[in-house]
Amino acid sequence: MNVRRRSSVAALAATAVIGVAAAPAVAADPSPSATTSAPSTAASGLYGSGDPQFDGVWRQSLALLAQDTAGVVPSSKAVKWLTDQQCDDGSFAPFRADPAKACDAETMVDTNNTAAAVQALWAVGGHGDVVDDALGWLKSVQNEDGGWGYSPGTPSDANSTSVVIGALTATETDPEGVEKNGKSPYDALLALALPCAEDKGAGAFAFQPDKDGKLLANADATAAGLLGALGKGLVTEAGEKTDAASCADTDEPTREQAAANAAAYLTDALAKDGHLKSALGGSPDQPDYGNTADAVAALAAQGGADRAAGPLAWLKKNAGQWAEESGPAAYAQLIFAAHATGTDPRDFGGADLVEQLNATGPAPQGAKASDKASHESKGEEDEKKDDSPFGVWWYVGVCLVFGIGIGFLISNRGKKQQP
Repeated sequence: MNVRRRSSVAALAATAVIGVAAAPAVAADPSPSATTSAPSTAASGLYGSGDPQFDGVWRQSLALLAQDTAGVVPSSKAVKWLTDQQCDDGSFAPFRADPAKACDAETMVDTNNTAAAVQALWAVGGHGDVVDDALGWLKSVQNEDGGWGYSPGTPSDANSTSVVIGALTATETDPEGVEKNGKSPYDALLALALPCAEDKGAGAFAFQPDKDGKLLANADATAAGLLGALGKGLVTEAGEKTDAASCADTDEPTREQAAANAAAYLTDALAKDGHLKSALGGSPDQPDYGNTADAVAALAAQGGADRAAGPLAWLKKNAGQWAEESGPAAYAQLIFAAHATGTDPRDFGGADLVEQLNATGPAPQGAKASDKASHESKGEEDEKKDDSPFGVWWYVGVCLVFGIGIGFLISNRGKKQQP
């Protein structure tokens, strides 16, 4: 899922690099932030050095959320950068160059950036009014089928509906109770799930129906839809270990069965190469790092960390350069994949993803209190190990003396046995 959202606006600027963490909703894989320079982003509090026009709020939200997930307290300047981007009605656009200027009808606000900002600001805490206003706006633009499109008024799609579900559940709001015309977000999402009887894409999610109303499998939408069906957000943990997922049709599929069907589709798609593929305009298939990272998190959430072991190993071996070139959102995706599988993001294929993410923006405030306590506790335990009145070298000396004594005993015993 190229940071899981694809935007038709961002697609115009995203045609250069496969698998780069992209701006939300219907965008192609590359991220404009990875290829275009922009003035003074770090000084402003923004993560990443690229042009934020298409993905500023998105990459900032993911960076802050990933830092919180990894036990880091983000920079207050970075958090303020994000809150300053909010419009008076509670919505967020991909980027506002002049936050002091009021949003108007030409401000391209959207559900994806708004929902991502909600998840990030709820995680870091202290911004309840911003979160409440954003949730209020999201509810106000819900479609009649219960879902959301990228922009207000556009048809519902699996990615946008899922990221809003993530915002609702992250803020302890039950998506089942957020209805429009008697329809919940889950109703809209399950309507985009392909039945198992399909020859191609059985169990997958479609992004939207095509112009003929047909559902076409989409790996990006499937990873997003799987998490959405489970009521999970961008950050998730490994679910209960289950048997290998299989696609099974029922008259009234449950959310859990739809998630299992999606997991079966992703497992098959990953089986050959260990990664998902992407292609742009006539170019050959290439690894899709972003979608693969999202698939890892989705598979782990549905059936346990072991379900995602193959693609996780592939990411550890191959995703380093992609993340370096793509920037904050890519590092965040890998941190989310690591978290979902119980993997240490500070040792991800030998790379410290947290340190690398931190280096793309203003220095964080430090570690969260719980993480500090954990480190201090470990330090105290280590000290206790060495807290003998004699010290560690006393033990070394005793061992040496003991070893020498054993040597003498063996030597003397050998002499006594000589004729």
